[in-house]
Amino acid sequence: MYNTVSNNNAIYSPLSRLQTWLDNMEIQEEKLARQLVKFIPSQCPFAKEIRLFNQVILRIPPLCKLNPCYDQLIGLRFRALCFLADKCNEDITQYCL
Repeated sequence: MYNTVSNNNAIYSPLSRLQTWLDNMEIQEEKLARQLVKFIPSQCPFAKEIRLFNQVILRIPPLCKLNPCYDQLIGLRFRALCFLADKCNEDITQYCL
């Protein structure tokens, strides 16, 4: 008989390691903080409905729902913004559009 719990852990282990790594990443350089803030979008990309004769035939979910690391990336962007504001005394309103 197969142990499904350990099989599932084996499947999700690389993903959970990446999520943990992103959660634990510390921002210590101004250049890295700026790159992260520019690279990671501030909002979830759009959702779309495709209609034919006023009937929805296809729904494309927001792309963030498809990314298993979305929460970690948004947290990383937030930490980068905090670093720029607190440590570098930078006005971050330009990044909050």
